[in-house]
Amino acid sequence: MPKFAANLSMLFTEHDFLDRFQAAADAGFTAVEFLFPYEFQPDEIAARLTAADLQLVLHNFPPGNWEAGERGIAILPDRVAEFRSGVDWAVAYATELGCPQLNCLAGLAPAGVDPALLRETLIDNLKYAAARLEKAGLRLLVEAINIRDMPGFFLHHSDQAIAVMDEVGADNLFLQYDIYHMQVMEGDIANRLERLLPRIGHIQIADTPGRHEPGTGELNYPFLFGHLDRIGYDGFVSAEYRPAASTEAGLDWFAAARVG
Repeated sequence: MPKFAANLSMLFTEHDFLDRFQAAADAGFTAVEFLFPYEFQPDEIAARLTAADLQLVLHNFPPGNWEAGERGIAILPDRVAEFRSGVDWAVAYATELGCPQLNCLAGLAPAGVDPALLRETLIDNLKYAAARLEKAGLRLLVEAINIRDMPGFFLHHSDQAIAVMDEVGADNLFLQYDIYHMQVMEGDIANRLERLLPRIGHIQIADTPGRHEPGTGELNYPFLFGHLDRIGYDGFVSAEYRPAASTEAGLDWFAAARVG
């Protein structure tokens, strides 16, 4: 079965953030990810990782003003300096926390701006980020997000993301493939996972509809977990879903996967 991680921005939210690390470990996870670490000092997070014997496998670049609705700034021509400063900030955290990869959220396309300019800005920013992360020995990820949940998100299809990655041309740039988002946008998940396997660096999961835990919707996750083994995926699969009740009450899928 795959190696699983828990997304602490969505799971174990019954606990304060810094207490979620131990809660994840108590539930059987050996690895975690989260959206953003920046409101905490790196040593605070490092202490929780060490105490719970957890590996941090992913966090994101600073997204702009998240509370105001921004979902990344990598496409915004007037925010390039801020984006690149955020890359350096993210690398500093990842280096101290032993996190091997960072995810770039492209952002929401602003009205009235030429999509070609947004794409050009994204490519230039990803080239900068890939070079900066390569010097630090880190991988860069980029993901597509469905435009039903996040209207206007610039990258919303796996082939679109791959085309951008091809133009960036960086060996340390990989696709973060979120099965939930891509089931909404394109389906045919098993075939796409196999076709895109060499380009995928990280996988996230939730069921659809609802974005709840595996087993609550239309996706056959026992099959998909076995499929990932069969095609040779050796990265992490991160649980990034909204628990239908409490996190602990919805972990039957995890227990079954670990036994399997």
